[in-house]
Amino acid sequence: MLLAIDCGNTNTVFSIWDGSRFLATWRIATDHRRTADEYYVWLSSMMMLTKTEAKVTAAIISSTVPRVVFNLRVLCNRYFGCRPLVVGKPDCRLPVPPRVDPGTTVGPDRLVNTVGAHDRHGGSLIVVDFGTATTFDVVDDDGAYVGGVIAPGVNLSLEALHMAAAALPHIDVAKPQSVIGTNTVACMQSGVYWGYVGLVEGVVARIRQERARAMKVIATGGLASLFDQGTTIFDKVEDDLTMHGLVLIHDLNT
Repeated sequence: MLLAIDCGNTNTVFSIWDGSRFLATWRIATDHRRTADEYYVWLSSMMMLTKTEAKVTAAIISSTVPRVVFNLRVLCNRYFGCRPLVVGKPDCRLPVPPRVDPGTTVGPDRLVNTVGAHDRHGGSLIVVDFGTATTFDVVDDDGAYVGGVIAPGVNLSLEALHMAAAALPHIDVAKPQSVIGTNTVACMQSGVYWGYVGLVEGVVARIRQERARAMKVIATGGLASLFDQGTTIFDKVEDDLTMHGLVLIHDLNT
């Protein structure tokens, strides 16, 4: 079975793929100090608690945090006896290489999302990922990543607002009942929620205008379903897009 690992700046997701479906998915906070042994203690406990009896024989890693990759490699080598593929490394092939400026390094998560989205929805796409950063990935007709946009993530913006303005509290992201807030929390929630809806709709419109073609918009990431409630811009919300892309890249390389 395949162990797919998606390491982001905030959380790291582990999924077990049995060849036809994901048996289980678990999430842990990303910490570059966490050792391979600590990963295994946590992961084996989760497998036991969820009664996921899986013999891992292969692994693939996508990580936006380079310092974490070493211990994830050790985890796979030491405890599962396999050498993991790492997206973005020279020995890990993609269906179609990205078409960007020479010398540019594209985030592994963006490459994986591109592969997963193209497989499910074809070409000419915009993939919006609500993560630590809010990213827009442009996918060409043949499935190549051809560039995009990076904006501050929703929670990052909230944290910055709280830290920079002493009188403003820390709040959770939620869809407000109305645009005009009648108290401080409601005003902040409205500004963040509708502000990001406007950001997404505005950036998508400009990408479509620049590309001069119809483009589907696919949303993914933890907050995608929440923002889908406030706009009709998304053609589809995909919760497992990154994991699907990891499975496809592993299959291509094996």
